[in-house]
Amino acid sequence: MGLPEFIMVEKAPQPVATFSHAAEIDGWVFLTGQMPTWPGEPDKVLPEGIDAQTRRVMDNLEIVLDGVGLGLENVVQARVYITDFERDYEVMNQAYQSYFAPGKLPARTCIGVTGLAVGALVEIDVVARRP
Repeated sequence: MGLPEFIMVEKAPQPVATFSHAAEIDGWVFLTGQMPTWPGEPDKVLPEGIDAQTRRVMDNLEIVLDGVGLGLENVVQARVYITDFERDYEVMNQAYQSYFAPGKLPARTCIGVTGLAVGALVEIDVVARRP
């Protein structure tokens, strides 16, 4: 087992804290949770509503995955954090699911939380595996 590589992806949104966009070890790639922030525009207002925020988060995950040479088809596990589970789960789930091929959904945990950084409604992190 080698040492982990810590990766920053130039085109991805700037981190809102002290972390790397991804860490890789032995073909496993762990992506930091992405927020619904805009690449290159850290002060831009977050998208309004859970659908738009989920799609922004998924787009950001795709940017980071692309930056490490992978795609959503390489994702094996995801964790979703939402601030209003009862209100937002169904809409978040529909937006999230639309990013994956039918029958190719990663294992997933969805957690209701009391708050997220930057006032976000949703944050998603994933684990991917190189072929």
